[in-house]
Amino acid sequence: MNKNKFALTPPMGWNSYDNYDTTVNEDQVKANADYMAAHLKEFGWEYIVVDIQWYAYDAGSQRKNYQYIPFWKMEIDEYSRLLPCPERFPSSANGLGFQPLADYIHSLGLKFGIHIMRGIPRIAAHNHSKIYGSNKTANEIANPSSICWWNPDMYGLETDREGAQEYYDSMISLYAQWGVDFIKCDDICRQDMPSAEREIEMLHKAIEKSGRPMVLSLSPGPALINKAWHYEKYANMWRITDDFWDSWPLLLNMFERCEIWQNHVSEGCFPDCDMLPLGNIGEGFGEERTTRFTKEEQVTMMTLWCMFRSPLMLGAELTKLDSWTLKLLTNKKVLRLLSHSSGARQIMRDKQQAIWFTRDNEEAVSYLAIFNLSDVELKIGVDLTELEIEYSQGYVLEELWSDEIFEGQERTMEMKVMAHGSKLYSFYMK
Repeated sequence: MNKNKFALTPPMGWNSYDNYDTTVNEDQVKANADYMAAHLKEFGWEYIVVDIQWYAYDAGSQRKNYQYIPFWKMEIDEYSRLLPCPERFPSSANGLGFQPLADYIHSLGLKFGIHIMRGIPRIAAHNHSKIYGSNKTANEIANPSSICWWNPDMYGLETDREGAQEYYDSMISLYAQWGVDFIKCDDICRQDMPSAEREIEMLHKAIEKSGRPMVLSLSPGPALINKAWHYEKYANMWRITDDFWDSWPLLLNMFERCEIWQNHVSEGCFPDCDMLPLGNIGEGFGEERTTRFTKEEQVTMMTLWCMFRSPLMLGAELTKLDSWTLKLLTNKKVLRLLSHSSGARQIMRDKQQAIWFTRDNEEAVSYLAIFNLSDVELKIGVDLTELEIEYSQGYVLEELWSDEIFEGQERTMEMKVMAHGSKLYSFYMK
């Protein structure tokens, strides 16, 4: 199991993808970081992650035809390593890379992350570019038949060839010098290509060699449950779904995915339910909008993610967060589940409802989540004897979203829950 001392609890942060797609720039990253430092940091939110194609020129300019413009200009150094596009990230000019932006993020008390694609830039292979620390060139370690089917930028590696590990070592070493704290590697988690499993191991080894603590996050999903041991050994996060968006059917499906992965959440290793599509999103996709989730669905999503202990990554334009969404994201009693609970399990699930249970690690408190998966309001009953707790003279419950507190003695509780909504209780026995 991948033990570490820098990501013992699920990482919490912001990622540029849901709002900016491929187009985010330095000023936008700084603006969102400023907001996080001022309004979210005290609640545990700390990572600022620049997502896909930060090296690309003219990103988003042909969005009607391409999400990723094929064979377009990208910024790259002589050793086949991608660099930030200086037109979008001016502080990266003159070979400084992301170090100035990382320094700025760190000055706010936050952590900095970037997205990468599995493999080596195709343009580097075509140009026979050098590999730092090796006498091999990019074309000698690239596998031209290993190409991501949705992004044309990279070739996978011939993982057993001399120079392949050296390439990953030099790339991660450079990013470590910049001050990167979080690596989201794409086209690797669901192992579409045969080399992906080995490339995960190579990235893990390169991070260890760099000497810098970096979270390794794997995308896209769905991750393979029969490879759970491999993810746990070599990564910190792995996506259990493909891209998650603000659609009730996708959220409903996450209950099945969390059920499958509930026994694989551990210290430093977290199955990832993907980003939280809240607030204002979609600007870079040409369809800026407020999340399509109802308020009840947003509460359900946050409740499931926190009960399951998924990493939390916001996709919203933070500077436009409304007060209701900000309150949703800063509920300390709910967020406590990420850092002070373990062993969450689903008690039951059918087409109408789902029930999850977990315990606090420090206090004599348990947590009960009740979800209405139907399209109408329901009364949902819970038999306390199914929770494997010692029943005494009664109990005290607090609903963590509404702060409502009440006491009971019956072994069966019945709660009214709105359609697509949820209730999250902390409770203790008298």
